[in-house]
Amino acid sequence: MYWEIINGSPWVTAILITGHLIGLVFVIFNQTKEISSTWAWMFVLIFIPIIGLLAYLILGRPLKHKKWSGISPEEGDIPDQVSNGQMERLVSTHFNGNDLLNKYSKLIVMNFNSSHAPLSFDNEIKTFSHGHEKFEALLKDIRAAKSEINLQYYMFKSDQLGLKIRDQLIKKAKEKVKVRVLYDEIGSKSMVSSFFHKLVSYGGEVRVFFPSFLGVINFRINNRNHRKHCIIDGRIAYIGGFNIGNEYVGANKRYGYWRDTHYRIQGEAVNHIQRKFILDWRIVTKNKKDVSNQFSFQKKEHSGKSPVQVIASGPNSKTEHIKNMYIQLIMLARHSVYIQTPYFIPDTSFMEACKIALLSGVDIRIMIPNRDDHFIHWASRGYLGELLNYGATILMYEKGFLHAKTIVVDGEVASVGSSNLDIRSFKLNFEINSLVFDEKVANELQQLFLEDSKVSKELTLTTFLNRPLLQKSREAFARLLSPIL
Repeated sequence: MYWEIINGSPWVTAILITGHLIGLVFVIFNQTKEISSTWAWMFVLIFIPIIGLLAYLILGRPLKHKKWSGISPEEGDIPDQVSNGQMERLVSTHFNGNDLLNKYSKLIVMNFNSSHAPLSFDNEIKTFSHGHEKFEALLKDIRAAKSEINLQYYMFKSDQLGLKIRDQLIKKAKEKVKVRVLYDEIGSKSMVSSFFHKLVSYGGEVRVFFPSFLGVINFRINNRNHRKHCIIDGRIAYIGGFNIGNEYVGANKRYGYWRDTHYRIQGEAVNHIQRKFILDWRIVTKNKKDVSNQFSFQKKEHSGKSPVQVIASGPNSKTEHIKNMYIQLIMLARHSVYIQTPYFIPDTSFMEACKIALLSGVDIRIMIPNRDDHFIHWASRGYLGELLNYGATILMYEKGFLHAKTIVVDGEVASVGSSNLDIRSFKLNFEINSLVFDEKVANELQQLFLEDSKVSKELTLTTFLNRPLLQKSREAFARLLSPIL
């Protein structure tokens, strides 16, 4: 149809070609991403004209640092009660003689300098790897809430689990507990506004992140808030990979058993997660003023002993904080790096860090779900196959669906959060991770990885090299478009 119109009218042809050339020039000179992303968009624009240009205008435009909240995420933490001199004091006292913190001092300082992520010391961590346990604990804490519940999830479904959580929030709102709910428009696309009407009627506040224009067109479909956390009374925080939906408790036949990872945190780190929620709340309420005094914060030191940094990043961040944290973790590894992620589509810098570590004798093991019917997983296999050549161990999880987003280094330090190991999480989505410097916590996650290995199939270099030609072709095509997936 498109080519029939062009052949029938030279004026239409001229206008379309001119518009297309302008689009190409715009991408070349205005693209602020990596050159690989620019070339991927060029590929789309050349081979899918007009439609490709429209796709770029919706999906490819960068998000300006200060456009939405009036401040960048880094500036939002400047009022933090932890002063900017914290790092200097910690370094000068050698992290109070803590050998583990000394070992990772460069990582800690980098996180602080790039994303204003303070280091807190008094945290107590509980790890969840099963949906039922996580949501039972969350509901128990919600029922016990006295003053405030701030709940933020990329995906909030109006199914059995969603109803259960919503009804508890309504009960707390009736008790005059302040309830705030924030969910992402695209992640929660099945959500209808009437689902929360009763909660709102009792004083609860519900907001949608980057909602669609007139309920149809979403100009920010490519910049999603992928964060998943809940803060209760300013003293308990949940953070990790679980969303709210039946599949996250294994009640969806399509996915079967759902394997994920989530933290329950008590301690000063809760304040830092709370501040990230406040920044997102300011975006959706279009409030550029500091509203921190309307939220609860923990003022007393907790009895926990786990040091934690909370690192957040997004398309309005000045640098790719979480990706840089991952790379520094890998570069500091001496013995092992265990990674679990549903998607593995890294950029060049991450791949080079893995290769250098592997050549240095570090044992890198990467686990992804064993699913062959997804475009993104085709691209993932291509990258993983490249690391096989350097000696990486690649495991394909087969018990159900692996959604955990964890990295454990040397059994000493571990990151758990919302960020996948892909370019989308590094550059396009709003993400949040908690980095814990505690051998007990890290060992727990490492043991979970080893248990998951028992229900995983190893992808060997021989198997990868001998895969069918059709599989090689689709992996190559998917990888070509991976910078813009």
